[in-house]
Amino acid sequence: MSSSVQHVTIDEGHEGQRIDNFLLSRLKGVPKSRVYRILRKGEVRVNKKRIKQTYRLQLGDLVRIPPVRMAEVGEAPPAPPPFLKCLEDSILYEDEQLIVINKPSGLAVHGGSGINIGVIEGFRQLRPDAPFLELVHRLDRDTSGCLMIAKKRSMLRSLHTLLRDGGISKTYCALVRGGWHGEEKRVEAPLQKRTVQSGERIVRVHPDGKSALTTFYPETCFSDATFVQIDLGTGRTHQIRVHAQHIKKPIAGDEKYGDQQFNEKMQARGLKRLFLHAQELRFIHPVTEVTLAVQAPLSDGLNTILEKMR
Repeated sequence: MSSSVQHVTIDEGHEGQRIDNFLLSRLKGVPKSRVYRILRKGEVRVNKKRIKQTYRLQLGDLVRIPPVRMAEVGEAPPAPPPFLKCLEDSILYEDEQLIVINKPSGLAVHGGSGINIGVIEGFRQLRPDAPFLELVHRLDRDTSGCLMIAKKRSMLRSLHTLLRDGGISKTYCALVRGGWHGEEKRVEAPLQKRTVQSGERIVRVHPDGKSALTTFYPETCFSDATFVQIDLGTGRTHQIRVHAQHIKKPIAGDEKYGDQQFNEKMQARGLKRLFLHAQELRFIHPVTEVTLAVQAPLSDGLNTILEKMR
């Protein structure tokens, strides 16, 4: 139980945020149902007045937060120094608003589902004095490459708007099964998420799904595989992997949507991971208004595979 009532004055970092999201981020470990209950009952006040859960905070607002019972949830465990050094070394770009890293394959972007610590928890430990650090978007655990972390809430909102309106160009590269005949392949196939009995999340092409657009550009053709560049028109969960499967060009090393025989052949050549990499982000910086293009180089392991293929 928190010992007393809290009074928080809203600064520019939380200006424009919904009150429910503000409380959820501040009251770590408190069940979501409890947060909404204290809102409904009027126990949370802004400027001494009751507010709805959709209220957006204004600069200078005084928020009263009542004592609440915390769940039995601890903070993320201390990250080992090699993990923090890996994160520090992965930074490709940083300014007062934004961090862009080259996320290694195998590293989750956040904790949960049996993972104690991910990229965002690690950066919060790496930068303990930073008042605000949040993921702008996500990458699958096995995918490497460009990942953005906002250092200010205003930047997070601006980048989310750019993502929603198509203002951020995302380029990926991958190694897919088989040769490639013809030019680029534009895939417009709706995607639907579902959870199977084991609890695993699966995405499939389905007419009732959400619209999704991926364009594949063949770059280098080998005897039994093709290295491709990929432009994302949308950002659905597992989009590239499912669209690659849909056009019968599964990605090398994809255990969920790939081809087992192709994966085994690539493993024999030394591939130990999913060959999918977020290569570049390009957008107009919301603050400086300068075009920012950040590129993440391929890992030595993936470059070695390409050299062997050649």
